[in-house]
Amino acid sequence: MTQSFKQRLSPYFRLARMDKPIGTLLLLWPTLWGLWIAGQGRPDWHLVLIFCLGTWLMRSAGCVINDWADRDFDGHVERTKNRPLATGEIKSRHALYFAAALALLALVIALPLNTLALSLTIPALFLAASYPFTKRFLPVPQAYLGIAFSFGIPMAFAAQTNSIPMIAWLLMLANLLWTVAYDTEYAMVDKPDDLKIGIRTSAITFGRFDVAAVMLCFVVFLALMVWVGVLTQRGIIYFAGLGVVAVAIFGQYRQIRARDRAACFAAFLANNRIGETIFAALLFDYLFPL
Repeated sequence: MTQSFKQRLSPYFRLARMDKPIGTLLLLWPTLWGLWIAGQGRPDWHLVLIFCLGTWLMRSAGCVINDWADRDFDGHVERTKNRPLATGEIKSRHALYFAAALALLALVIALPLNTLALSLTIPALFLAASYPFTKRFLPVPQAYLGIAFSFGIPMAFAAQTNSIPMIAWLLMLANLLWTVAYDTEYAMVDKPDDLKIGIRTSAITFGRFDVAAVMLCFVVFLALMVWVGVLTQRGIIYFAGLGVVAVAIFGQYRQIRARDRAACFAAFLANNRIGETIFAALLFDYLFPL
């Protein structure tokens, strides 16, 4: 009976990508950057817990909505053909119930936040729910995803300081460009399949300039992160961390320039280390100012 229960849960676990934490981490790192800068290296720990749990739940809900929106397409794409909705393991309406439950739980967790931060949960939920449909009409839906994946930053500042200063929007813009860069690498993996089924992605829109566009987004992202460091008077450790990130970005260029699908996917996954490196640089720069 226990085994049967686990078997029933498994498709939902996979539907919400709980077995693949990369998306949660890519969403979480910039939120933590925002919290640490807003808290000047000493964010309220109850806020850290709320944002970690909320990020996990909202990313999971977003994945469910994404698969529900793409349920008629995923079966035609090599990488997604075995997803639970594409194979019929989960019914469409059950997926919607599951997404609603995850979003509701995220809202309950967010209730202790102040009024400003709590009010931002509404546009955050809208962005997460609407992104999957932008692939039908936006030439660069990755930019819309960038807004959705960056919304934790102003929320973090609002929760920590009850305000959203200019530095929050600058950090949000930087993260938006980073998201476009790594999600274009991700889109390069599916480009042949997406062309067949008519989904629009940045990899298709940029065409033969896809690699150049990715690297341009990376370079401007890095420049903006340097600016963030200057405005917040960060020290040697932070800027050294950005130096490590610059080396990592060059490594990704070497991976994607041939447009090999496996190499592009590996480059996408490597962005977790970029987010982690910047967070570690912030953490230790605040702990040991030089």
